[in-house]
Order: sequence, then C-alpha cells, then structure tokens
Amino acid sequence: MGGRGVDFVPATAETGAPTLKLAMQRSGRLTQDTLDLLHAIGLQFESYGQRLFSHCRNFPLSILYGRDDDIPGYVALGTVDLGIVGRNLIYEENAAVEELLPLGFGYCALVVAVLRDSPIAAPTELSSRRIATSYPNSARRFFDELGGAPDIIELSGSVEVAPSLGLADGVVELTATGSTLLLNDLRSIHTILESEAVLVANPVALADPGRRVNIDRILMRIDAVRAAKRYKYLMMNAPESALPAIRAVVPGLKAPTVVPLADPGWVAVHTAVEEEAFWESIERLRAAGATEILVSSLEKLML
Repeated sequence: MGGRGVDFVPATAETGAPTLKLAMQRSGRLTQDTLDLLHAIGLQFESYGQRLFSHCRNFPLSILYGRDDDIPGYVALGTVDLGIVGRNLIYEENAAVEELLPLGFGYCALVVAVLRDSPIAAPTELSSRRIATSYPNSARRFFDELGGAPDIIELSGSVEVAPSLGLADGVVELTATGSTLLLNDLRSIHTILESEAVLVANPVALADPGRRVNIDRILMRIDAVRAAKRYKYLMMNAPESALPAIRAVVPGLKAPTVVPLADPGWVAVHTAVEEEAFWESIERLRAAGATEILVSSLEKLML
C-alpha cells in the first residue's frame, strides 16, 4: 500500500515542517460529511471529479481520496499521516493506528443477527455454526474471544439474505438504522462494536514534532467546530430580580454575561446552552422571567 505515485508536497515554506497527508473516502457514505468538516475547519482545496489527491491552498496538508477499506492500511504503513474512516474498518483491519477524535457522523454498529423466528438468543449459540459476513476478521476475532469456532462465510454483498437462503445461521454485519435487518427478517442479538467516523493518525507521524504541530492545529479546529454543534447561543432580557433563577438554569460555559439595559431594573443576559437540553432550558428560562429570547447557532466555539 504505497503512495501509488501521488506527488505530495514535501514541506511548507510557512513552517518548514513536512506537509501532512490525510486520506479520506473518495466516494461513499462518509464522503460528503468529511468534505463538509474539512471545509468547516477552514481548509481550501478542490474535491471535484475524479481527483486522486488535492493540495490545500491555505494549510500544509495534502488530501488523498481512496477506498475506505484501504485507508487503515495507508495510515498504519505511513503512506499518509492521518485518515478519516469508520472505526469499524480500523477494527476489521486491526490497524496499528492512533484514534485521535470521534467526528460525530457515520454512526453505525457491527452486530450479530439471526432470523427473526430463530430460537438462537445469544452469540455463544452460533459458536459452531455458519456465519455470513463481509467483516471476516471482526467476526473471527469476536468468536475467538468467546471460545467459539464458527464456519465464517465471507460475502462481499447481500450478506443479510444469507440466513433466508439457508447459506448461514447468522450474520455479522454493519447496520446504521436496523432497517436492512428488518427487511430481511433479521434481528440483532449482540452488538460487537459501536462505530462512527474517526480521525486516526500514524503513530510515527504523531511522535514527530514537526508533524505534531500541524496535527494539533487540525485537532483544535475540529474541536471548535464540534463544540459549536453542541451549543446554542442565547440572548434574552430579564428583570434583575430573575437573575438568580436564570443562573440556576443556564450557568453558561463559565457564567452568563449580564449587561444592564436602559430600562431600570432590567438586564440582557448572554449565555450558551447545550443542544441536548435546549428546549427544557428555554421552558425554565421563560418560567424564571426571561423574555425576548434570541437563539443563534454557533459556527466555532473555542473551549
């Protein structure tokens, strides 16, 4: 899994440090979310057509577009310094990479499933049976840990139909919503791995001071974008007498910002609330006396 002739820029005049190399899925379920994230952290590059790689115009980074199941190997072998890939593929390849950050998209799970009317209720009952999967290494590792040795049947597609065809007694397969399992009369009996897109690094690159500087810059930017998605910014008016109750609802990241208004006895309160608790917080703020509540989304949040 070498560089395949990709002409990466060796260094940047800005810092003298080597240009980082990052691999991402060329086409698939993670592609658009990955591009959106990279653009959100301020990277300027071309990603159209059949490009195999891009150079960022404003950051010492080159991007390689590849097959998702090649990315763990690219990172582990040092062909690239960083990769954005599903955790399930890192697990499948048992790749020697360092996971730096979960990225909050591409959620799915690797599960053991059987026919809906099957009497099998636990993975141990499949230990000596036939398992169809497109993740053979993950399936073998899982059942090895259980002390079982099922017959692993590797399929590249339509894995879910294998039990209905009598080809297998169960499957080990990836599911995002469970709808494909239901369509094929399957039910999950165990989750092997919860997965999402992750940023991973080559351990040697991570240990290199020159590369680590720019890796940390990328991490800081991704943290800021991800933090902004977790919060809403609130601006509201309230009587000063309501401040203790408002502070109890929304203490803010440190404490809410309070600004006196021209009307005596009234203040403007600025704060941030977590998205998960947003509606409950709004209801409690109104009950505490807050009015004219303005809600804004955040683009970046440096914590």
